[in-house]
Amino acid sequence: MVNNKREQELAAFNKLLDIMDTLREKCPWDNKQTMESLRPQTIEETFELSDAILKNDLQNVCKELGDLLLHIVFYAKIGKEIGKFNIADICNNLCDKLIYRHPHIYGKIKVKDEKEVINNWEQLKTIEKGGNKTVLSGVPESLPSMIKAYRIQDKARAVGFDWKRKEDVWDKVYEEVGELKEALQNYNNSNSDTNKKRAENELGDFIFSVINAGRLYDLNPDTALESTCSKFRRRFDYLEAQTLKQGKKIKDLTLEEMNRLWDEIKESENE
Repeated sequence: MVNNKREQELAAFNKLLDIMDTLREKCPWDNKQTMESLRPQTIEETFELSDAILKNDLQNVCKELGDLLLHIVFYAKIGKEIGKFNIADICNNLCDKLIYRHPHIYGKIKVKDEKEVINNWEQLKTIEKGGNKTVLSGVPESLPSMIKAYRIQDKARAVGFDWKRKEDVWDKVYEEVGELKEALQNYNNSNSDTNKKRAENELGDFIFSVINAGRLYDLNPDTALESTCSKFRRRFDYLEAQTLKQGKKIKDLTLEEMNRLWDEIKESENE
């Protein structure tokens, strides 16, 4: 049964490669695509997959994974055409990397938990790249700021630059809150460019410290904020819908009326 399943999987993947060959040859749109032209769509597909995962919409997760797989196969096809790499190179390189970075599975290294696995991964990654990379060089500059901050902190943790006790991070958070409040007060008193820049820097420091706190408690800040955004959107849509039912426009409501409707949806969700 296992072999039959694997044969089905390989047959499906082979079918996809055949379809990609045909589309690249016969479809005017597919034929004109380049890695550069596909890049924005790949980013969009990645975010669509992320949305489906956050909504636990497994049917759409399957669909979006297919869309993303199409892009991978597309890039592989272009790489083959220009004589640089093909899908076999991609798979073999990935297999080699996974084996190399899991010496506790494929070698004689012993680990006691997932933290040691991560530490080994980062150290092996540096060695793999010739040892001439900095600790943070593996964090792409183009990452969204919140994800980038989390990855930077995670990379630093892997080489021991972290809080000894996670509870100690709160002193830093409170310190940053105080500095932010002071900077905002100065900016409120004088809207100079200097004060604005300082307030902006302190806001960044505060957000960075909160992201760090979330990381230490194994909470992903991007997932947490995405959940909050979804919750706010859901509640605000309810507020707007109830306002329209009353024959009013939302901008005509008082703040007290808005807060009353807001509390209604919160109470409904709690129930």
